[in-house]
Amino acid sequence: MMKKKIAAAVLCIAMAGALTACSKEISNDNLTIKQYKGLEVAQVEEPKEVTDEYVENTMKSYRGVSLDTEGTAKDGDIVSLNYVGKIDGTEFEGGSAQGAELELGSGAYIGANGDYKGFEEQIVGHKPGEKFDITVKFPADYQQPDYADKVAVFTVTLNGIYPEMTDEWVQGISEESETIEEFRKEIRKNMEEYNKEKVESQLRTEVMEALLAQVEIKELPSEEVEKEIAQIKEYYTGAAKQSQMELKEFLMTSMGMDEKTFNEKAKEAAEIAVTRRIACELLAEKHKLEPTEKEIKEMTEQYAKQSGYEDVESFKKEFGEDVIKETILQKKVADYLVEKCVQVEKADETPTE
Repeated sequence: MMKKKIAAAVLCIAMAGALTACSKEISNDNLTIKQYKGLEVAQVEEPKEVTDEYVENTMKSYRGVSLDTEGTAKDGDIVSLNYVGKIDGTEFEGGSAQGAELELGSGAYIGANGDYKGFEEQIVGHKPGEKFDITVKFPADYQQPDYADKVAVFTVTLNGIYPEMTDEWVQGISEESETIEEFRKEIRKNMEEYNKEKVESQLRTEVMEALLAQVEIKELPSEEVEKEIAQIKEYYTGAAKQSQMELKEFLMTSMGMDEKTFNEKAKEAAEIAVTRRIACELLAEKHKLEPTEKEIKEMTEQYAKQSGYEDVESFKKEFGEDVIKETILQKKVADYLVEKCVQVEKADETPTE
């Protein structure tokens, strides 16, 4: 589909007149949509490629979430550490870290020197949650001369031991995959879908903005505008309460505006929301885009899952079925407009002399 849209952009000049000519106005008592087919939007990039490196890094991040807080550290383990290093009782630059990842026995940190054991071997035998001191001696040829031959004491906290990435580990963190290879494919698939949705979402946003630019307002229903304004004020009043502030103080502190400006902005946002809703309902009626009960059920379940809700009923109770249905309808209309739109190259904004 993306290639078709890019090709459409190439044909933009030849087709622009025809597209405009066949796109008739539609209207109701509230507004008129002058054009909705062939809306011009800035060309979006293809979805980003999901690299092998990204997949492996994502797997490592999952491993970090499932740190083992039991057992005892041994050679070959990869551990998470916090540490603070001091020379002569004073912390030194580069001697402290939080959540450092270290493979014990790799030789990545200071090794044994004379009577002093190496950093890594002194971690072996400790348990997650322990806090302890270790003493090391920098080598005479250390890359930072100020530390050469100096003795340092590190206060170390062993946060946990990273689990080995095995099929059994995968089964404990994934609901879909049974093996390491299946998990790699799952991560790649999820990210590809995310990248694709990100591009499609950008297109939907831009095409809706282009649609609103083609709307002439006759008269918006005042009760709907007032309802939107009330919801906006309720949201920000709640935010102010959570910050233990009055609304006036919150607006000035967090948004840099007084109540008068806020009320103006709220009214403007409310009118845009009502205009978008009415325009979408008008287009949905004309082109039979109203979501079916099946679509509403499937999309509601999808939205609930994406929003982290354990069950659909909690999601519907939180947001309201009317709002969810309206969101689904507007997405269907936006998808329809995307199919009819023309992507054009962004104009060069570089100033010329």
